[in-house]
Amino acid sequence: MNDKDDDKDQSLREDIRRLGRLLGDTVRNQHGDDVFDLIEQVRQNSIRFRRDADEAARAELENTLDSLTNDQTTQVIRAFSYFSHLVNLAEDQHHIRRTRAHQIAGSAPRSGSLAHTIEALYNAGHNTQQLLDFFQTAQVAPVLTAHPTEVQRKSILNCQMVITRLLDERDRMQLTPEESAANEEALGRAVLTLWQTRMLRTSKLSVLDEVENGLSFYDYTFLRELPQLYAGLEDLLASKDPALQQRELPSFMKMGSWIGGDRDGNPFVTATVLEKTLAMQSTRAFRFYLDELHTLGSQLSMANLLVKVSDELLALAERSPDHSPHRSDEPYRLAISGIYARLAATYTRLLGLLPSIPPSGEAAPYRAAEELAADLDVIHNSLMANGSAAITRGRLRHLRRAVRVFGFYLAPLDLRQNSDVHERVVAELLQAANPATDYLTLNEDQRIEVLIQEISSARPLASPYLTYSEETQSELAIYRAAATAKQRYGAGAVPNCIISKTDGVSDMLELALLLKESGLLHPAEGRLDVNIIPLFETIGDLQNSAPAMDRLFTIPAYARLLASRDQAQEVMLGYSDSNKDGGFLTSGWELYKAELDLVEVFKKHQVRLRLFHGRGGSVGRGGGPSYQAILAQPAGAVQGQIRLTEQGEVITAKYGNPEVGRRNLEVLAAATMEASMLAHTEPAPPAVFLSVMEELSDYAFHAYRDLVYGTEGFEQYFWESTVISEIAGLNIGSRPASRKKSTAIEDLRAIPWVFSWSQCRLMLPGWFGFGTAVRRYLAAHPADGLPTLQAMFRQWSFFSTLLSNMEMVLAKSDIGIASRYAQLVKDQALRDRIFPRIQAEHAATIDVLKSISGQDELLAANPLLARSIRNRFPYLSPLNHVQIELLQRYRQGDPDERVRRGIHLSINGIATGLRNSG
Repeated sequence: MNDKDDDKDQSLREDIRRLGRLLGDTVRNQHGDDVFDLIEQVRQNSIRFRRDADEAARAELENTLDSLTNDQTTQVIRAFSYFSHLVNLAEDQHHIRRTRAHQIAGSAPRSGSLAHTIEALYNAGHNTQQLLDFFQTAQVAPVLTAHPTEVQRKSILNCQMVITRLLDERDRMQLTPEESAANEEALGRAVLTLWQTRMLRTSKLSVLDEVENGLSFYDYTFLRELPQLYAGLEDLLASKDPALQQRELPSFMKMGSWIGGDRDGNPFVTATVLEKTLAMQSTRAFRFYLDELHTLGSQLSMANLLVKVSDELLALAERSPDHSPHRSDEPYRLAISGIYARLAATYTRLLGLLPSIPPSGEAAPYRAAEELAADLDVIHNSLMANGSAAITRGRLRHLRRAVRVFGFYLAPLDLRQNSDVHERVVAELLQAANPATDYLTLNEDQRIEVLIQEISSARPLASPYLTYSEETQSELAIYRAAATAKQRYGAGAVPNCIISKTDGVSDMLELALLLKESGLLHPAEGRLDVNIIPLFETIGDLQNSAPAMDRLFTIPAYARLLASRDQAQEVMLGYSDSNKDGGFLTSGWELYKAELDLVEVFKKHQVRLRLFHGRGGSVGRGGGPSYQAILAQPAGAVQGQIRLTEQGEVITAKYGNPEVGRRNLEVLAAATMEASMLAHTEPAPPAVFLSVMEELSDYAFHAYRDLVYGTEGFEQYFWESTVISEIAGLNIGSRPASRKKSTAIEDLRAIPWVFSWSQCRLMLPGWFGFGTAVRRYLAAHPADGLPTLQAMFRQWSFFSTLLSNMEMVLAKSDIGIASRYAQLVKDQALRDRIFPRIQAEHAATIDVLKSISGQDELLAANPLLARSIRNRFPYLSPLNHVQIELLQRYRQGDPDERVRRGIHLSINGIATGLRNSG
């Protein structure tokens, strides 16, 4: 690192030192010098060992940690866990600091920003109309999901928000000595509050708890930052083309959610939960609009004597129930007062709630959010027409955009269920209607024939006079609740139904039949009110995805329904299960090939493809930097439309800080534009690259499958060498860790599978098999093998992104720490049979990765991540060490509740330190 880089990081180091000192002061004041000295001793030895590979420091560290009492262990875990939280906050603030420094210096737009993308598009020869055409049909949607690795409590997030605000204040303001001291004192109070806030939940989360946690990010980020992103983009385009000065873009980016609608493996999501979820979301939107309207009313104080207004604005003012003589000559305030009264009436009608500030009188409720938007447009148009354009660009502009983006439902809520459930429900409905029908014994062709007949008939299949199983009643109730919600909150409230474990056409037609039974599919009109979205997850399902869609599109009954959805079909690709099924390399390659095949099938049938990427935060679940991942999609796969899941603790990392959140939203929009409009800047990969990937994938697949599914005792090894059984007992999610009551890896959900490997610092799902694959390939191609792989790395973004993500995982792994977790396996023969294989593959993978990339060390080309690891990893090692010790005590039967709580605290702390671990 040169001096210039060092200077750039000076403020970051100061923030980390300041927060670390305040945390140390808190520990000393709360627990005395002995506890503080113990934690400081552990900290210094860990730093010495990590920095200097000092074996004496390591020995002292291990001796100290192994001799801790249960109370001491708890304090050490809490101290190092909270320090990880504080380092995360400091790094986020530094990212904001550096971005602002570039902007203040007038630097060229940075890659991933909309400014950079717009400039690149114009430079590539695109004109303004082409950009406007893109936005007309574009759709970008990050979709929040709840998973059993989300470890953050909302109370912790609230404390972090206070600390973030105080750090930001130090950056943006030139503080006097008194102000600086007050800021430091406030930081100390915030750190003390954080220390005294319980990190763990005392009871298991319900689905509605998860909904509430998800909604907190709307308060922090989405409701305010997304409208600002639109405003910034519109202003950016106007600076490029003055003709766009007053042009408003369509609302192409919206949030999405699965929380409260995802039933796959979660029996607690019911029709009642769905209804309550949508009510909670709607409440959040209404409260925001009402608060903004109230503030806007205090700001638009223009009087009749001083300004002209439009006839439409006057009409709006005259309809207001506000008859105060103090506002009789203030038409804008009267208009807003009337809008507020109508919105309050809508709030009461839909949700049975009253606003905190009563309206000035009674008014008719709005029938839809579009009516509210139209009234706000009247205010905007009057201001624009009468010399007050500048006034429209503040709160009113953002509120108008918010209403168009969030409507009365806040976020479109997806429904998801497993195809096996749909199959059983359809079989029961058919058999009840005609006892001679045994649907489950039919082959695929016969099922398709029966289903086409049913979805083409207006005759309902379900009867109110028959009694069905609890599962069937629950499924029908969910879809009927969705139909009611669409009428209540707007058509966009529940727009998508996703089918997990899709492996054929009948899976999609089964859902179509259930939608017909619920009034969401109308056979006589050939109309479908929601999108039917297949989710292809396993390696086999991915390989069958294009043939399945090809066959589906040839069915006239479905083609007719598709026409009612604007000839657009969404397909979801599952990164998590494909990885657990076939390993990191094969999963990535099969996903890429599936996209290529889907592009061709959709082109053949003239259907617009929208891909929904089921990416997790970790590389083992398809994670990694979103910008590079979207740009690495094959040509034609991003046709201006993309959805992707935001999962687990990554939601906090991306959207907990408002400015960081807006930047992440901007990255998604910029990458989608580039991938759609500059898709041909990178030539199609030559045939030899595709052939090499096929060969590598085959080698990697067999190496991975042989270890995970072909090695006797591997299941036992996994359950004993990781914290999977303890994770299953955490109060961190409403969804069970396994799909069935078994310990089989096949039944385990992919998320806890990856999370467990990350806790023991092995990260196996993110790299295993690559080293073997490359070595076998090089052995088969000794002359040109390595040059070919190096050319692939330089010239093919898919391959380079794949390796970059793997490099990140390897840099976060620690084989020394992982070896200590291996000691938890009771059967020494089993341990000696498996861990050396993993260790050898780890070394081989790092070795071949360096050879291909030409780097001497991991992350040589990613100094920001390398810096982050230097800052935080000395504080992770003690947590791992203590976790191992506590696991030993717990599994040996230590009944002390502090042992169990300490394990859970350590899981939280390690996840916090790794950031994208699950």
